[in-house]
Amino acid sequence: MKNKLRNITLVTLAALTLGSCDEQKLTDLNINKNAPTTIDMSFLLAYGQLRVAGSRYESWRTNLIYSSTMIQHNASLQGYWSGDKYYYSSQYSGAYWESHYPNPIKNLTEVVDKTAGDPALANIHAAAQIMRAFDLHRMTDIYGDVPYTQAGRGLVGQENWFPSYDKQSEIYQYLITDIRAARDEFSESANALGEQDVLFKGDLTKWRKFANALLMRIAMRMSNVDEAGAKAVFTEALASGAIDDTNSNAFLAQSLGNGGDTNYNGTSLVYSNAAGGGGDNNGRISKTFLDWMDANNDPRKMIIVGGTGNPYDPSTWNTDPAAQKGLPNGYTSTTIKNIVPDFVSYNEYSFPNPAILDLDDPTPFISHAEVELMKAEAVLKGWISGSAEEFFNKGVRAAMDSWSLFGVATPSAAEVDAYIEGLGFATASNKLKLIGEQYWAATYLNHIEAWCNYRRSGYPELVPTSDPNNVTGGTIPRRLRYYEDEAGSNPASYAAAVASQGPDLMTTRIWWDKK
Repeated sequence: MKNKLRNITLVTLAALTLGSCDEQKLTDLNINKNAPTTIDMSFLLAYGQLRVAGSRYESWRTNLIYSSTMIQHNASLQGYWSGDKYYYSSQYSGAYWESHYPNPIKNLTEVVDKTAGDPALANIHAAAQIMRAFDLHRMTDIYGDVPYTQAGRGLVGQENWFPSYDKQSEIYQYLITDIRAARDEFSESANALGEQDVLFKGDLTKWRKFANALLMRIAMRMSNVDEAGAKAVFTEALASGAIDDTNSNAFLAQSLGNGGDTNYNGTSLVYSNAAGGGGDNNGRISKTFLDWMDANNDPRKMIIVGGTGNPYDPSTWNTDPAAQKGLPNGYTSTTIKNIVPDFVSYNEYSFPNPAILDLDDPTPFISHAEVELMKAEAVLKGWISGSAEEFFNKGVRAAMDSWSLFGVATPSAAEVDAYIEGLGFATASNKLKLIGEQYWAATYLNHIEAWCNYRRSGYPELVPTSDPNNVTGGTIPRRLRYYEDEAGSNPASYAAAVASQGPDLMTTRIWWDKK
């Protein structure tokens, strides 16, 4: 018995000794020595750009289900299309936050931090800085106060594990500083961006134009709360050179493949078999938008509208322009019968044109049309000299021409001229209204931007919907609510933001929203 105990003791001691001696070796077994220890920053930049364009998850929820219907570009009878009826869906409202902080913002921040101060990598650093700013600009315009300075830096130090929410007024100053610095950092002597720059293929001139157009957008957004500062930002960016033709549009060209870089407006509205949902159970063209196009004889109508019928069965399509019918916003398949007693089918209403929703169609960030329309408004504000009418007309023409990037036929010059003449900008009593309406039309598909500009400008003049279960008191939402997980996972920062900004409700106005 003693010998057995002695042997057990010796074996135990030997095991403990072996364990202590080989602990590091055992740990090293978990290390894949063939795995890379560094990541190519060009790869991370490309991945970040694609993820800013979006995944289907938040593109469907934020851009389509909420924004496209709140702005009355699209409409739906489905109850889960929350924006159409001003419902609150925690998953949908928080989708942009949930998807973009851990994906594009994290990856782009990594590129920004790892390439800072290296002259050879100046172009990668600058491009990542602009893309990070672009995405965080969207984030703050959707929610208000959000993490900016600490965003994407959780692995840098534990002080960033529970990031504070920066005030939106401060975020706007960070945006201006970061974008200007990045714009001025681009250098022909630094390493070329090349093909892994999926937005502009290394064209630094286009990057600078994009940066300036984004600064102009930011300036317009601040115009009702800091006009002097907004004017200074706008005029400096314009003088530096913004997007000035369709080929310089910041539209991310999609290409089919294993990277998931497809047009997510298309996966949600058309390609149900390819993307697990969409098509004839989702959006239709809003009656508000279609009636507006009809009233103005808009030649874009049958670019944006596909027809009536079953979107999956072309044999059912009626593409006669006169036969198109927009779906009223704010109804379900039951309540629509209150205003359309003889309602039979969704297919009575016009669906978006599948030709502009191909999976390899581009994702719009900002366009020449928006730049020209902003310039027209800047003239009316007294910020810049020039002809508001000339800028307005150029903006309308550019908006028509932008559809060429989707591979569809665009209106002829004569058709556009007749349309512009019919708008009567020169003698209009409310030129800002005309500009706002054209901006609304020019940002179809970029519905988040249309919603932001509506909140800033008050145009177009929309009649809110009135579903009895709405959570806004029958008003168009002014923001989306924070990702619901924040209240539990980052409670102190969340509580501080709510105390500063106001209740975490869809009716709470953010800093620049004073219309």
